[in-house]
Amino acid sequence: MKNLILKSVLVLCVSSTLYAGGGGDIFRSNLTIDQLEYQLNDEKSTAWDAYGFMGFDTHKIYLYSDGEKEKGSSASSENDLVYSRAFAAYWDIQAGISYDKNSQRSNTWAQIALSGLAPYFFETRVAILADKDGNVGIRSDFAYDVLLTQKLIITPSLQMDAYTKDNVESGIGSGLSNVTIGARMRYEFRREFAPYLGVEWSKNYGKTNDISPLNQTYLALGLSMWF
Repeated sequence: MKNLILKSVLVLCVSSTLYAGGGGDIFRSNLTIDQLEYQLNDEKSTAWDAYGFMGFDTHKIYLYSDGEKEKGSSASSENDLVYSRAFAAYWDIQAGISYDKNSQRSNTWAQIALSGLAPYFFETRVAILADKDGNVGIRSDFAYDVLLTQKLIITPSLQMDAYTKDNVESGIGSGLSNVTIGARMRYEFRREFAPYLGVEWSKNYGKTNDISPLNQTYLALGLSMWF
């Protein structure tokens, strides 16, 4: 599985062109911090969810980072570096690597993902991962903006993870691993800057819950911004 994903990366990269040429396709770059927040949970965590890209309309390089730091402990994170190619309106196919790190272990995965806007403008990203030990994972993220006014926006979100093998040091077990459901209400003083208040429920399932029990509902205070 990992070899298949790595071959997909090579195929996508070879098929790309660094300059699209004509049609007004210009080089762009962006850094978006969707969430930078303090979570009022048992661990008093500071968490982030951010991504940046550079490239053209059809071909881009993306860097994603999602993690948290519990009070009194080191940070844990999931970080993706992928090549992204547009293949339809609002949809990209992505391939690259993912690097996970916690206080006990780091792990590198090959990754292939689908990212874009589903019908009714649901922001969607679904990634399939494989590591050197033959563990295969699926990570999915969904979000939707509900405009109450031009500046006040609620964003419900859903995250789900699943794996085929146990990895005790990484804190994951086989089967459905985690489901996180949240909603954040932000006020955009400017489109580039918005404080928000949110609520989130996160629960581990199956063997993951045996390794690292989790079932919490908590408030979150944070900022969303982009450059």
